[in-house]
Amino acid sequence: MSSKIFALDIGTRSVVGIILEEENQQYRVVDILMKEHKERAMIDGQIHNVLYVAELIKELKSELEKKHGPLTKVNVAAAGRALKTEQALVTINIKNRPIFTQEDINRLELQAVQQAQVQLIQKHEKDEKNHYYCVGYSVLYYKLDGQEIGSLLDQQGNEATVEVIATFLPRVVIESLFAALKRADLEMEALTLEPIAAINVLIPPTMRRLNVALVDIGAGTSDIAITNNNTIVAYGMVPTAGDEITESLCDQYLLDFPVAESIKRKLHTEEMITIQDILGFEQEIPSVEIVQSIEPSIKQLATAIGNEILRLNNQIPPKAVMLIGGGSLTPKLPEELCKILQLPANRVAVRDISAIQNLIKDETIEVRPDLVTPIGIAIAAKKSPIQYMSVKVNDQVVRLFETKEMTVSDAFLAAKISAKHLYGKPGQGISITINDRDIFIPGEHGNPATILVNGQEASTKSKIQDGDEITIIPGEDGKDAHATIRDIIDQASTKKINFNEQTYFVEPIVKLNGERASLDTPIKDRDQIIFEPIETVQDFLEHINRHDVIQFQTFLVKVDGQPVYLQKYSGTFLLNGKPAKLTYPIQDGDVLTIQTPTTMPTVRVVLDQLDIALEDSITVTFQNEPLQLKKTKYEVLMNGVVVQPTTIVYNGASLQLVNKDGSPWIFQDVFKFSNWQMPPDFRGQFIILRNGNPSSFDTEIFGGDILEIQLIEQPAMG
Repeated sequence: MSSKIFALDIGTRSVVGIILEEENQQYRVVDILMKEHKERAMIDGQIHNVLYVAELIKELKSELEKKHGPLTKVNVAAAGRALKTEQALVTINIKNRPIFTQEDINRLELQAVQQAQVQLIQKHEKDEKNHYYCVGYSVLYYKLDGQEIGSLLDQQGNEATVEVIATFLPRVVIESLFAALKRADLEMEALTLEPIAAINVLIPPTMRRLNVALVDIGAGTSDIAITNNNTIVAYGMVPTAGDEITESLCDQYLLDFPVAESIKRKLHTEEMITIQDILGFEQEIPSVEIVQSIEPSIKQLATAIGNEILRLNNQIPPKAVMLIGGGSLTPKLPEELCKILQLPANRVAVRDISAIQNLIKDETIEVRPDLVTPIGIAIAAKKSPIQYMSVKVNDQVVRLFETKEMTVSDAFLAAKISAKHLYGKPGQGISITINDRDIFIPGEHGNPATILVNGQEASTKSKIQDGDEITIIPGEDGKDAHATIRDIIDQASTKKINFNEQTYFVEPIVKLNGERASLDTPIKDRDQIIFEPIETVQDFLEHINRHDVIQFQTFLVKVDGQPVYLQKYSGTFLLNGKPAKLTYPIQDGDVLTIQTPTTMPTVRVVLDQLDIALEDSITVTFQNEPLQLKKTKYEVLMNGVVVQPTTIVYNGASLQLVNKDGSPWIFQDVFKFSNWQMPPDFRGQFIILRNGNPSSFDTEIFGGDILEIQLIEQPAMG
């Protein structure tokens, strides 16, 4: 005996009514009727004007009743675009915890889903009172200590991270559906989600272990659902669909929107299309040429859908993609999606109602991809309707929207039981400051809470049924943190050092809140600790106040502000008989000796190393005799006081050179160093020669020059 099924697909632009007859597990499409909204009563799948939607449902119901008799009960679906998808990331400290169990992972995932729920509510603060049902979530990745990892099971470390993508259905969507149906004198017989409805008729449970994406491309939005591991793992939506293609045709050919919509539908069926633009001009254009003109818009649509599929599927292309909805007939869309998802051409396909198993239709019913969802709603709502179920969580009654197999986690989400409460409270930590660095010493982790379902021990993933009673027995709290200074300080041991045949016992200097303290002193919250470890040779020498020795290791002076190192006069450290530097680490039992230089450098020695001459000296031949000319080039100040070239220079001194005479040598300078004089009774002329050439007293001279003054006697008068 056959039974009649009445279903409604309440969309953004129109309402579709469908009547099926079920007989022997086969379904026959008896009638389909579509009516468009007169006002903008639906926005993004949610009823915004219940009265307008109810009136349209009444009209549609009345027309169908004229042909098929009274209709009192109806199957409906919540729109896929009404679903809210949110990504959330949670990181927890697992240091000093036992290895990660599957239940630890489950509770971490629950915490991430709750974080997604909080984020969703924060984004819709004006709807703060609204409740969101979680209809599914998928793990994007796990991380251990910042590194991505395949599984956290049996792992240990410092931090564990999970990121999930979770999908929620606002309760107000369901409530507005109830209200509209009630005003249209209809009783909701069964409820489903549009993506579930389409998947149930196109992807049977035996295929659902495959990673497949279903895309319902409507006029304004493209709804996406993804299956994997025998369930629906993610839902999504992009606000791009068939209207973008229609608008592209309007822009290209100056068309009114309805005309462009009509032309778009003919692109699949006609080779030549006659187009009349808004100015009245008419032309006949090949379909291929029209498709080429709107190809950028087609690629944009494919990119938007493809990128959302990848986001929902953890950046991994699915095995296959099924396209339904009126927008799926967009030319070249499957090919472009293949490119985006890097899939073979036979892995993306448009599916229509002929793909629905056990479906019989009258010849008057068109085989179209946009009828898959309405028929799916009728079948899915009847075969596997979504029910409300009630459970108790610690004596709190919770109603759940049963979109899938429900688990303890779903009950916790509805009851607003935070995942953090599923562990005993951690012990109180200690916050201290060591050398101006804040350090937190955590208390011990609490033990996990025990979960009972109907008195039997369970986990967050345990399946639940209507009427179940869930009890949470709190876990044992962790112990408060406790430590001594020695526990938190490295290299804290006392060191025995032999320095120049004398034994020293040194230990780190520790001040607790400004007072010297022992390494075994217990620490308290907010303590301030100053710690000076003895780690290097220099640390040791400073600790025993031998700063004088430190200076010997490198003999350094400054000449006109520039550092000059004199290795010959530097001290040498021997650590356990081997050359060492101040920066070398020093250990317990080390023997340190120092060799200091026996002599100190003079000013002249320092400047000689820099090839700086304090005097300028040249040798010339004057009147056939060698003559040395000398003058002071620089005056030297040491630490601001004039010194001689023979003055001893000490480590760290600062020398300054002051120019005294930098002028060139000239001929007349020889008279300062020569005893030669003009004969007193000489009466005549003289010639000044430099290297045999006539010269003058202010001629510049150089070392090696031959200088001469020739006297020419004046003849005696007769």
